[in-house]
Amino acid sequence: MQELPGFELKFIQIEEHLLLPNVTSIKVVQHLYDVLFQYAITEEYEQKLKVFISRLEEHIKQKLQIPFSMPLSDLQFLDEGLEELRLLNWMQQPLARFEIIFTDKIENEDEALETVLDQLQNYLNFKRVANSKELLVFPLGITLY
Repeated sequence: MQELPGFELKFIQIEEHLLLPNVTSIKVVQHLYDVLFQYAITEEYEQKLKVFISRLEEHIKQKLQIPFSMPLSDLQFLDEGLEELRLLNWMQQPLARFEIIFTDKIENEDEALETVLDQLQNYLNFKRVANSKELLVFPLGITLY
């Protein structure tokens, strides 16, 4: 195992997310698409809905130990569909956004970041934000099953 480099977690902000714990079935995704498609009155809405559904499908395929979530601000296009999600047991939860900042001089930042992420998985329930050094950290209670 590679030595753990020195790092800090810098708090950035709390964000409201809509999340659904324990989604394991692509059938659930298809049902969700059918429910939300009834609100698709514009081509833009339909495109955003397809992006949302593809993210959910990707999450299920990865078999992660954290709930699927998206920022509430990214889902505002759903309008009345947001209420449908809540009726389907989706929860609105605040997630904390942090950034990993290295305090040691690092030769290979990508490798060091992977080492840090591997270690943090033992202590935090989080998902990495795209290909960045930012993490979304979930409240402990919603990730215990």
